[in-house]
Amino acid sequence: MSAEPTTAPSTQPILVKEDDLPVYCPGPKAPLWSMHPRVYIELAKSGTAACPYCGATYQLQEEH
Repeated sequence: MSAEPTTAPSTQPILVKEDDLPVYCPGPKAPLWSMHPRVYIELAKSGTAACPYCGATYQLQEEH
C-alpha cells in the first residue's frame, strides 16, 4: 500500500487509489509509536472515512 500515515494524523486526508484497496490503519510503514489495533477503512460507500483509533482520514482519489 503506498499511502499510509508516517507521522501523527494531520488535517489533510491521506489519498488512496483503487489499487490500494483494501485500506487499513495503521499502515505497514507507520512508526511504532503510532501503532493501534489494525482496522480496515471502508471507502467504497462514501469515498472518505476516518480511523476510529487515531482519526487519520482517508480519501479515495478519483481516477481521470
